[in-house]
Amino acid sequence: MVDRVSVDNLTVAYGSHSAVNGVTLSVPKGKVTVLAGPNGCGKSTLLRAVRRLHAAQSGKVLLGDVDISRLKEKELAREIGLLAQSPSAPEDMRVEELVRLGRYPHQSMMQPWSPEDGDAVENAMFGTGVAQLRDRRLGSLSGGQLQRVWIAMVLAQETDVICLDEPVNHLDMAHQIDCLDLVSRLNRERGRTVVLVLHDLNLAARYADRLVFLKEGKVVKAGDPAELMEEKLIGEVFGIQCRVIEDPVHNRPMCIPMRNTSPRFAVEA
Repeated sequence: MVDRVSVDNLTVAYGSHSAVNGVTLSVPKGKVTVLAGPNGCGKSTLLRAVRRLHAAQSGKVLLGDVDISRLKEKELAREIGLLAQSPSAPEDMRVEELVRLGRYPHQSMMQPWSPEDGDAVENAMFGTGVAQLRDRRLGSLSGGQLQRVWIAMVLAQETDVICLDEPVNHLDMAHQIDCLDLVSRLNRERGRTVVLVLHDLNLAARYADRLVFLKEGKVVKAGDPAELMEEKLIGEVFGIQCRVIEDPVHNRPMCIPMRNTSPRFAVEA
């Protein structure tokens, strides 16, 4: 299996605190890789470091065989797209205006807009089902519609690697499934390499080709969801007792939480 992105002994720190501590990880080309783990384990920091939005104290990130530290910003932006957690934009901005922002890596002083830019924006909007919303203001959209528009913006960037940090955060169950089905379809039909951060372990197991468990800034284990969705391992990573059963619809492992083994909140009598 060919690696599209490789993380080699990467450490990222905030002051004296190492949020990512010596992580080595491979991201297979054309697959969906999901980063999962408890709050504060370094998932988002790792994802942002892959896009070079956090500087590495040590180690490196390779795009194929190229160290991303050697790439200019627009070169990197043409290869890796990132949708951050809870992005924001002015509510009076129109949908098409936001999607068009995804074309900035492909523009220059000599050629601010091209037919190729227009085609990329149209393809992204139709691919995400937001073309009919092009003239709507962002403030008038539902949460699910708005998230599709943000994904359309990333798609308009036309990168081979798409990084999404909690793309279903604040969405109801139906919109979570819609959003992740869309991401899965883009992966299958367009061959995009996708890296997701997800908190919901069952959604992670359902959509991931490769699942990565992180804890305290380190990779605990990475592999097929069927390998990682094991009761003892989940207990070690997430601090819960659980039962793992097979989802009878999707034939994927499903975690049934039972109780917290390391309570974080004391209840006074």
